[in-house]
Amino acid sequence: MKGDPPGRERAALDETIHHPTRLAVVAFLSACDEAEFATVRDGCQVSDSVLSKTASALEAAGYLDVRKGHVGKRPRTWLSLTPAGRQALARHITALQDIVATARSAATGAGAAVPGHAEGAEPAVRAAPSPE
Repeated sequence: MKGDPPGRERAALDETIHHPTRLAVVAFLSACDEAEFATVRDGCQVSDSVLSKTASALEAAGYLDVRKGHVGKRPRTWLSLTPAGRQALARHITALQDIVATARSAATGAGAAVPGHAEGAEPAVRAAPSPE
């Protein structure tokens, strides 16, 4: 945020959630109360072993509840975010948004006169090309 020391946004990132697979699982589960293991696996496009390892890490952090049961005679596992997991995701998203806002602000401001930058020289920052 404005006035905060540089790098504060990065420090606010949750290292547990930041890993791409864990972020995908937490984001997937944020849209529901609970989901069956196979549904999360397929939705996040990961293998059973990757989801199992990811679920263990998130459960150890207190971000995920794992519930085991049976449907008929078949064992099933359901995953759900804890309130702490939902809060951690919200904080992580805010930190990512802050990083983007800070970068955009810095890039916009960099187009102004840069001390020590020779007039007529290549600009310190160029506008991003428009997506086609």
